[in-house]
Amino acid sequence: MLLRVIGWLLMTEAGIMVIPCIVGMCYSEGSALRFLICIGITGGVGAALMSLRPKSREMGKREAILLTGLTWVILSLFGMLPFLVCRTHFSVADAFFETMSGFTTTGASVLDTLEGVPHSILIWRCIAQWIGGLGIILFTLAIVPMLNYQGGMQLFNAEVTGITHDKLRPRIGSTSKGLWMVYIALTTALFLLLLASDMSFFDALCYGLSTMSTGGFANSDMSLGKWDSNYIKVVMMIFMFLGGVNFSLLFRASLGHWKDMLRNDALKAYVVIIGVAYLVFVVSILYHHQIQDWTDVTIDPLFQAISILSSTGITEPDFHDWGGVSVLLLIIMMVMGACAGSTSGGAKIDRFLILGRFLHNEFYRMMHPNAIKTVVVNGKGTPPAILMKTLAFLFMYIILIIAGAIALMVCGLPLRDGFFCALSAVSNTGLGTDMTGIEGNYSLVSDMAKWILSFLMLTGRLELYTVLLIFTPAFWKK
Repeated sequence: MLLRVIGWLLMTEAGIMVIPCIVGMCYSEGSALRFLICIGITGGVGAALMSLRPKSREMGKREAILLTGLTWVILSLFGMLPFLVCRTHFSVADAFFETMSGFTTTGASVLDTLEGVPHSILIWRCIAQWIGGLGIILFTLAIVPMLNYQGGMQLFNAEVTGITHDKLRPRIGSTSKGLWMVYIALTTALFLLLLASDMSFFDALCYGLSTMSTGGFANSDMSLGKWDSNYIKVVMMIFMFLGGVNFSLLFRASLGHWKDMLRNDALKAYVVIIGVAYLVFVVSILYHHQIQDWTDVTIDPLFQAISILSSTGITEPDFHDWGGVSVLLLIIMMVMGACAGSTSGGAKIDRFLILGRFLHNEFYRMMHPNAIKTVVVNGKGTPPAILMKTLAFLFMYIILIIAGAIALMVCGLPLRDGFFCALSAVSNTGLGTDMTGIEGNYSLVSDMAKWILSFLMLTGRLELYTVLLIFTPAFWKK
């Protein structure tokens, strides 16, 4: 049954590959023919798997977890084919890293330069980010009706980010379609607004896909500096912010239930954190004399705050010039991320809200041992099981970053690079520093380090449990 569902997904991926193939034809690129080869291979394997007739169509929690992990890995394996056959001079490790970075919306790249890269490859990177933004499994639930009856809710819970998951409609397929409708509507609006600027149709489409997914892939080595437009920055800020909001809230707001947004504690904290970060950045810019015009203390610091907290990872300008305090704040924001149920990475603000209120209650109990205090979020008490799961998640999150950093240092990365790259991969932000930062990129790390980073990106995107559970003996025992 799992292989048959993966067959559906591969057929879908082959269908999506038609888009970059058409783009290649429009630009008269030889990569168009090579994409046809990739479509044939992906579609052929998908058709073979779909022909399987399983004895049982039932899927429980165990199967849903395994299917979710397998789906992201297998679609990345076939999604890397265009990078291998379109003469991008990628090794297998490079191609898998680039594809996984796209699907997980991390935005880290091993391309030395984007100049001369075929348009079909550029659009494929952005499409991968857009599909992965809301989730491959969520996309599948919206288009494959049979999964509404066989493990649909388990699949939904295994992929969608957050502590708890609310069904917007009675059927999980309808819930998925509702979320995707909001996602498509916002992407379309962003594309049209960018098209109204100096961007070409192709650039507006690519940046629309990568920005709404909070992925951050660019089309030029100059990134947004190619246009130097405050209008583009403001438009992208708005949609990066929306990408960091819980899509369930956006869906309810589209139906007229705006009060749900006003009552959401995580959304309030999201806005407050952006405001505080903006003020800190402004003070740092003034202190380090980095101001040249009014945008240096208005648009640029606000753009940077939203970009990092939403895990989009576009750095405009270079934040290293703003001093150590700003860099430290950026690291904290990378760990934190935006709201659960959004396209952003990080541990999510919702969990830190629970942690903060739990610690507040513990301090209160030290003075009042007999007091009974409940962790309240959005006006509701948090069940002890959710509280324990949240604390365990945050503990494992830190452990994974440390373990990843140690593994990267064994592969030859310096201490600072190792920790920063591990954090960037787990939080799906894609930023680099020193060796992988502004003056370099991830092509400078070894192949083994790229495989490790790919694993960290996947684990971070699927919020630890879905991937790490597969490596426990209990998972394989009935």
